Amino acid sequence: MTFRSETSATPSIVLNDGNVIPQLGFGVFQVPPDDVAPVVTAALEVGYRSIDTAAIYGNEEGTGRAIREFGLPRDEVYVTTKLWNAEQGYDSTLRAFDASMERLGLDYLDLYLIHWPAAKADRFVDTFRAFQALKAQGRIRSIGVSNFTIPDLERLISETGEIPVVNQIELHPRLTQSELRAFHDNNAIATEAWSPLGQGTLLDDHTIVSIADEVGRSSAQVIIRWHLQRGTIVIPKSVTPARIAANFDVFAFELTPEQMDAINDLDKGARLGPDPATFTVGLD
Repeated sequence: MTFRSETSATPSIVLNDGNVIPQLGFGVFQVPPDDVAPVVTAALEVGYRSIDTAAIYGNEEGTGRAIREFGLPRDEVYVTTKLWNAEQGYDSTLRAFDASMERLGLDYLDLYLIHWPAAKADRFVDTFRAFQALKAQGRIRSIGVSNFTIPDLERLISETGEIPVVNQIELHPRLTQSELRAFHDNNAIATEAWSPLGQGTLLDDHTIVSIADEVGRSSAQVIIRWHLQRGTIVIPKSVTPARIAANFDVFAFELTPEQMDAINDLDKGARLGPDPATFTVGLD
């Protein structure tokens, strides 16, 4: 994984397949379908050029509409969506992809992720093989996974012969995922963080607030900056225009090594979301 500076404010990461993803993107988890188009528009106006959605969010249609109507050339907006657990399997994945693309209204997808391993169902290898077929057809530029554990990744790589470009995982200062990140680094898998602000639970943390006071920034900006300096792809979410803008304004300052270490020390291995090893929602 290598980094590349762009002419815009946002740095980018070169993935293991040679494609490039902006390091800072915008997530639309839990944004209601009726609200998502203006929220995505606000993000694009600020300068975000990577938008992350998922079939299960129910807002692909509004997300795609906002991207199309904003009017940027298609290759200037990086779009990610995810396959839901209930659709895993080779043929069902192909159908689910078609449905997502129809809702998005796009000709191709930049990144498609398996949303959860759902290992109990034992379908993620066949699912990824369908991803490979779609990529070979030129309908997807890059293929990856989300919430995969090390054993899941080892099996996927061994049985499909391909390393996913990204593993999107719960990651924040209280869950730094050091062992999993090390596996990613050793296998050229980019780490992408969901729930990067710890669902707001870290914004009043004493260490974070103290560092924010030192650098003259908000707690959210400090946490996003921490992610960026660790080489993580990060997709904060907000529905408030002022916060959408503030979360993007993180390139004019830098945290010191001491400040980075202080935030690293907040790790407690504390999940806020489900455990990927046992999460089975959506399975038959």
